[in-house]
Amino acid sequence: MEFGLVELSRLQFASTAMYHFLFVPLTLGLSILVATMETVYVMTGRPIWRQMTKFWGTLFGINFVLGVSTGITMEFQFGMNWAYYSHYVGDIFGAPLAIEGLMAFFLEATLVGIWFFGWEKLTARAHMFVAWGVAIGSNFSALWILIANGWMQNPVGAVFNPMTMRMELVDFYAVLFNPVAQAKFVHTVSAGYVTASIFVIGVSSWYLLRGRHIDLARRSIAVASAFGLAASLSVIVLGDESGYEATHNQRMKLAAIEGMWETEEAPASFNLFGIPDQEARETKYAIKIPYVMGLIGTRSLTTEMPGIKELVAQAETRIRSGVIAYDALLQIRAAKGDVTPEVKETFEAHSADLGYAMLLTTVVEDPKLATDAQISEAAWKTVPQVAPLFWSFRIMVAAGFFMLALIGYMFFTSNFRGGRFPTWVLRVAVFAIPVPWIAAETGWFVAEFGRQPWTVDGLLPTALSVSNLSIWDVVLTLAGFVTLYTVLLVIEIKLMLAAIRKGPTHDIEVVEAWAAKRRPVAKPAE
Repeated sequence: MEFGLVELSRLQFASTAMYHFLFVPLTLGLSILVATMETVYVMTGRPIWRQMTKFWGTLFGINFVLGVSTGITMEFQFGMNWAYYSHYVGDIFGAPLAIEGLMAFFLEATLVGIWFFGWEKLTARAHMFVAWGVAIGSNFSALWILIANGWMQNPVGAVFNPMTMRMELVDFYAVLFNPVAQAKFVHTVSAGYVTASIFVIGVSSWYLLRGRHIDLARRSIAVASAFGLAASLSVIVLGDESGYEATHNQRMKLAAIEGMWETEEAPASFNLFGIPDQEARETKYAIKIPYVMGLIGTRSLTTEMPGIKELVAQAETRIRSGVIAYDALLQIRAAKGDVTPEVKETFEAHSADLGYAMLLTTVVEDPKLATDAQISEAAWKTVPQVAPLFWSFRIMVAAGFFMLALIGYMFFTSNFRGGRFPTWVLRVAVFAIPVPWIAAETGWFVAEFGRQPWTVDGLLPTALSVSNLSIWDVVLTLAGFVTLYTVLLVIEIKLMLAAIRKGPTHDIEVVEAWAAKRRPVAKPAE
């Protein structure tokens, strides 16, 4: 790939987003787990639960601080690198981001400080409510971010103003209850819960392997496996829901994920394995599972699934319609809106396809002068790179089912086998700690890379969204961001490992006294 301004801008945003998303899932999940542990402490009064809350809360705090530092620059990039995008959708996109900062982030950030420094200043019950406030704030923050992102995937509740050349919000509730955003929110936070569960299980397994902090480790595994099992099932169900929504809103993304070049007659099968060939426009050596894609994508066995080639043909039709809208738009702007009703009607009839006409600007200066060959070329630009999507999706799914199996086993053993875990399972749990991050990063890649060539699906091509910067501006800032974020990631890992090696340092004497009272007293020999 030749890297120009657009590609470098995409790479910079992808780098910062994926670095930031290394911290987000653990924050989402640990906040709930810590609040749950503190609730058990308040209900039972057992000091071991207070110690657990403080220990896992310390790891949450390390992750939270570094996650915030990597997230702050994300919003500034919209203005720096994506100026026309910010102009075009700021009326819609700005609202959920502002609400996220005011409602969720400030709540979360304020209560985090109270939680860490309020142990001796608040009652146990009040401190527990603060813990839940932190957890709710963390998850509300994700909600508003994903509402904004969901609108990019499925733009609803807005209309295009030809005089301002901007999208304008007309129905905030449509944006808020966008089905794509809601499915993405539950899927994403559930993935965060699974991430935290695997993390807690893995660290606790390490303690069990070394015979340290046994009470804390066993209880932590019990809580994390129960929480993680419910979350794992939710991830699978909501992933299925996301596939169903994509059938209605992002059929090209879904077809690319499946490497499905030809239309699949009902019931559509699922490509378990294959080697997508973009040039030959086929998926070689495909191994198919009958019926599965039909059930995921259409909830039926009687509806066909359109393939990439058919969707390209539909895109070509929409490009031709968009050219008509583009011509009417030029007339409206030239006359400052004072045009005949026929021109207005023509624009309104074809305005939904205006974004497709804008794809032509990557192959011809004036879309009205595009030849049939150029229209066909632009239509094929609606196809993202299939192979990376195909394999990323399968890595994500494989990781998801592996984590479900591990968490399910830990839950069963913890609750029905007295917590007697085989050594090899504990080792697997330790080495499985990176797996949820692999699943989260590949899932985010599928969601965002699969939307290309659109910044806002069907409305604004990525090629038109960038700021007027020099190549070196982007190269230098990209290098700076990657260097800084790598340093922050190394700091996070070192701080986490140091805290884990050190183990719980709070309430040690109280917990040991409590544990001693619970140990059975040995009877004297007769």
